[in-house]
Amino acid sequence: MKAVGLTEFGGPDVLRVLDLPVPEAGPGEIRIRVHAATVNPVDALVRRGIAFVSDAQPPYVPGMDAAGAVEQIGEGTDTGLGIGDHVMAVAVVSGTHGAYAEHLVVPAESVVRVPAGVTDVEAATLPMNGLTARMALDLLELPAGATVAVTGAAGAVGGYAVQLAKADGLRVLADAAPKDETLVKELGADVVLPRGADFPDLVRKEVPKGVDGLVDTAGIVALILRAVRDGGRVVSSAGGVQMPAERGIKTHNTFVPQYAREHAKLDDLRQLAEEGRLTPRVARTLPAEQAVEAHRLLETGGLRGRVVLTF
Repeated sequence: MKAVGLTEFGGPDVLRVLDLPVPEAGPGEIRIRVHAATVNPVDALVRRGIAFVSDAQPPYVPGMDAAGAVEQIGEGTDTGLGIGDHVMAVAVVSGTHGAYAEHLVVPAESVVRVPAGVTDVEAATLPMNGLTARMALDLLELPAGATVAVTGAAGAVGGYAVQLAKADGLRVLADAAPKDETLVKELGADVVLPRGADFPDLVRKEVPKGVDGLVDTAGIVALILRAVRDGGRVVSSAGGVQMPAERGIKTHNTFVPQYAREHAKLDDLRQLAEEGRLTPRVARTLPAEQAVEAHRLLETGGLRGRVVLTF
């Protein structure tokens, strides 16, 4: 099968098209004929040898989001799905096991139907990014009516965090550059404030005691912690961010592989997308053979959504 991966770590140029064996679905597993795989920041960490490679041998195939058609169902696997059904899935990378491939085998719990009215390309942006936002909000444990601030709200995870927070009944204060204010408002943020060093002070003008929780997708938690009230909660999805401890604030980092088999939560994303309450975030679509360009775009930054590779 065709896959995109690497045999040595480095920049985008190490990615190349590989010819790998087609994997077989075992008991409790599903094989997907991948039509679309999303390019995420964690994929660059795989490419650089930083994440998901310590216990595997090359070649390495990145990719944690996929959408396509059910191709094989492992023996004894009862999923309610049939061959040919369009599905989306989250994958935990390990060696050649990644979503940048024509065929992907994942646990049945990691697969749900593509939302009605949503293309495979659009659906591919939902699983890992949506579950990351879901995990962040779950870690905050905020009741309906509480206040939450979201940084990086115009990005994929940040945008999903805004929409999921609204679905949870939270009041959302989000940051945005001037060019992104309309987008973040359309995502449902109750208050949109300018991003930058003044964000915490602007939050305090809206919520004098500070917000109850913060979802930091921009990796700037140390700079904006004062936006959070004493005893509040902070969750970072940026990875590798130093989390300062002060004023009784509880801090957490997301690690989405822990949610890879949270089937009910993944299916909730599907339902919210069908209801129009969760908006797929596609910035650009490229054929798999242009994965190098996709990773260059990723590292350039400024995307308002994700690049999706098609197979």
